[in-house]
Amino acid sequence: MPLMFFLKLYARFAGLTALVLLVCIGLFVGVNSVRSQFWHERFPEPLMRWLQSDPAAAERYHWLGSLYNFSVLGSDQLESLSPITLERLGYHQVVAVESSTGYRILVGAPEDRVLQLRLNDPYQQVAEAVALIFRWHLDSSGSDERSELAVRMSDELNVRVRAIDTPALLPPGDVLDEVASQGMVFFRDGGNGAGRVLVRLEDGELIRIDLAAPFDPWATPVILLLVLVVGGVLAAALYFGLREVDSNLRKVESVAIRIARGEMGARVEAGPGTLVSRLAASFNGMAEHIQRLVQVQREMIHAVSHELRTPVARIRFGVQMIESCQDEERLQKQLDDIDGDIQELDELIDEILTYARLEQGGPVFSLQEASVTDLVRQVVSEQQIIRPGLVIEADIEQGSEHWAMSDVEPRYIHRAIQNLVGNAGRYAKGRVLVRCHIDEDNCRIDVEDDGPGVPEEDWEKVFTAFARLDDSRTRTSGGYGLGLSIVRRILYWHGGQAFVGRSEALGGARFSLVWPRKKPVDAIV
Repeated sequence: MPLMFFLKLYARFAGLTALVLLVCIGLFVGVNSVRSQFWHERFPEPLMRWLQSDPAAAERYHWLGSLYNFSVLGSDQLESLSPITLERLGYHQVVAVESSTGYRILVGAPEDRVLQLRLNDPYQQVAEAVALIFRWHLDSSGSDERSELAVRMSDELNVRVRAIDTPALLPPGDVLDEVASQGMVFFRDGGNGAGRVLVRLEDGELIRIDLAAPFDPWATPVILLLVLVVGGVLAAALYFGLREVDSNLRKVESVAIRIARGEMGARVEAGPGTLVSRLAASFNGMAEHIQRLVQVQREMIHAVSHELRTPVARIRFGVQMIESCQDEERLQKQLDDIDGDIQELDELIDEILTYARLEQGGPVFSLQEASVTDLVRQVVSEQQIIRPGLVIEADIEQGSEHWAMSDVEPRYIHRAIQNLVGNAGRYAKGRVLVRCHIDEDNCRIDVEDDGPGVPEEDWEKVFTAFARLDDSRTRTSGGYGLGLSIVRRILYWHGGQAFVGRSEALGGARFSLVWPRKKPVDAIV
């Protein structure tokens, strides 16, 4: 995976995570601020309605004033309230105003009065206030009216009242001890559950008042909302991410269609660091290779048709001469010429097949350790026998024998050196020198001659298939224009290169082969 793509993907993922967290936190705080305001107004509403319905509530429940600052606000105190609060109070709504010390619970009453409770802990203090009102009314009523009054008050105050008449309803011992000493105790069911108040009446009867659940910021609707938001953000991110990938893949698809239609020069344009940048690079490499193969095929068909035409014409002419030839000596000469032309065809076909294999992806190389210096000596020895009129020498530098073992395909490296030495021998005046330099990293072979050399402007042209710097087509000097192309492809599949220059020692051409001595994996180890 490209480093740039990984960094971009990581940055996007980190940004997406931060975005999701910020959205969830903002949504959680925003929703719960509204929910909290709503709960703080709805939970004490039954108590405030009960007080609102009693014109003499301030006198009747005067003990609420010392406990929870229950009071009736004057007109001067109303001026400190916001216009929205005053408007809501005008509609007799219960309003909760948050302050530094807790909440002010307000409600409009008849005769333009406003009742107020100040609560530090609204949940517990509302429960205790309701319990005190229950105890005051139940203690003031007769035993025959108590049950009916408890039912009516529980409906209006939105609580559940139960008499402790069975052992199963008894609270823990510490709660009983506290209610015995104080007459009333607030406790929760299960620690953080719904609140309950245990009240002891004057006659010793115990009643339990059960309240609604407290405010829960992690209520199920909130969790579902957060899950929906997270899922929606992730779905949107996934959509846009896949849309980018789909767009890049469509570019590759479009170029593939254009190439199928014959536009061999079409290429995929993909910037670095994208998901399909490696695919685009590989696709473009494949397209270039296909384009080159098609071009090579066209050049090959054209050149082969030209190369084959000459020997075939000579063979046809020789056959015609045989038909009318009466002299035994001339007949034999014609047969020898035909045999030579057939040999030339065989050599040309071999060159073409070798070049085609190398161009179309290379042979299945079986690299093995072999002595490069031994291959050089073998080629020099073979060529010296073929060309006795030339001096063909091997110059192996001191120290090269120590690194002579190299990962090569011996048959093809032998072919490359042989092509260069044979080519040098074809144009040399009298001497060919094969230099060999091998070190720990690279192998280099230079083949120099004392011939006319290669003009500098033609140094690259000589490696082109069927390219020739002269117009000769004879078997003795012309060749087929494939030898140097084969050399370059052999070096390419060995990870090296072939190039031409000028020989400083002999004055003619110098062809050089350079390739890594070991495979990259071995070199790293």
